[in-house]
Amino acid sequence: MVTIHETELKEAILLGIEKAGEEGRPILVSEVQKAGAFEALSFFDSGRMDFFGERFYWRDPDGNYSIAGLGIAAQLSSGLGNGRFSYIGRSWNELIQGGIIVNPFKRAGLGPVMFGGFSFDPLKPKTALWSKYPDALFHIPRFMLTVAGGEAFLTTNVVCTKHDGISLFNKVAAERESLFRNFAIQLDMEKPHLEEIEEIGAAEWKEIVSEAVRQLQDGPLKKVVLARELRLHFDKEIESGLILRKLEQEQKTSFIFSFESGGDSFIGASPERLIQKHGQAVRSACLAGSIPRGQTAEEDSVLGNLLLSDEKNLEEHQYVVDMIRGAMEETCERVDIPERPQLMKVRDIQHLYTPVEGIAKDSASLLDMVEKLHPTPALGGLPKEAAVEKIRELETLDRGFYAAPIGWMDYAGNGEFAVAIRSGLIQGKEASLFAGCGVVANSDVESEYLETGLKFRPMLSVLGGVKE
Repeated sequence: MVTIHETELKEAILLGIEKAGEEGRPILVSEVQKAGAFEALSFFDSGRMDFFGERFYWRDPDGNYSIAGLGIAAQLSSGLGNGRFSYIGRSWNELIQGGIIVNPFKRAGLGPVMFGGFSFDPLKPKTALWSKYPDALFHIPRFMLTVAGGEAFLTTNVVCTKHDGISLFNKVAAERESLFRNFAIQLDMEKPHLEEIEEIGAAEWKEIVSEAVRQLQDGPLKKVVLARELRLHFDKEIESGLILRKLEQEQKTSFIFSFESGGDSFIGASPERLIQKHGQAVRSACLAGSIPRGQTAEEDSVLGNLLLSDEKNLEEHQYVVDMIRGAMEETCERVDIPERPQLMKVRDIQHLYTPVEGIAKDSASLLDMVEKLHPTPALGGLPKEAAVEKIRELETLDRGFYAAPIGWMDYAGNGEFAVAIRSGLIQGKEASLFAGCGVVANSDVESEYLETGLKFRPMLSVLGGVKE
């Protein structure tokens, strides 16, 4: 059980109110304290009643960080077609500048943290599917549990104005007390039954891929990634906590995430890191080229060796390596990339994988790097700008946050973003799943269709759509 130390929070809030009056602007107050033996996913579940639609969850593949956020102390968003990365960066800096931060623990992911992401393409016409998610959306949670290195920390964030008084502290203290009462309550979360899997425009998608292959043979494009959608229908509403638990069981080497907005939940298990920054040290990854897992260890090894020697997949992977190298060199003093890819094996798929490490320039922020790297050729194509334009022209799907950056950044500039693949959008009793494949001049339409089917499996499995 966490021990609530209210004195520091009360003093910080009162100081924040006073400062807000003096400066004529809202002041962020953030207080961190050590928590007990709490699990971040249980913390996420505890906010199901009071904070539904205002939660997020993150767990990295290494198990170094699990972060759960409840409530919204502040929100940063943008509908800008251009400049959205810098706009969010400026807005974040303005919010934390002059903030009152009580954080005696020198760890990343504590204190004020913004969590969220960006849409794949802000210039693509919007549909009702993603109406709850603008082209850039980040939440600074009211309450956040960070589990790092086996220790748990509770962050409380409050935005104070000159009109607030002691009642603000009383309200926050009551919310926090209620939160930990709810933590002990076992909620009834019965798994919904999957009634129907609807393929959205499969025949049309195959025609689009055929058209892309024809254009790739005659034009300057080397590759374009085309995605499609499945719509799942259930007999009752889907609870994100249940799906997250199953993803953690089945996709142990992936980033597990959920980001709620307005009652919808974008959720997934991505194997692909876009960028991690801790101090000046940065890490990225090249992930492109895939093949199924084998039924036996011998078959798995044979398939893996086939992938490592497959010309199409190696070429596709090299496009990603070259692009990420170029993007990283713009923002880093040094970049280290191995010469050959290795295999990354997840539950249903194995990928060609090349790790990237570097040392960031002093002038480069995490969001600068996100902007440079998105989208990689693995999710957009090559050349980047022309590929995104071709996707905008050919693809009927509104990708929203699918295949785009999702992650977190703290007030010291540390953080991590993944590429939001192997993902779905939960909306009450329905869910949309998304998967894409890299189309090149010699692509076979049926093979690409089957590849997207393979990439649907991680989410289909946890939602009851895969028969083992």
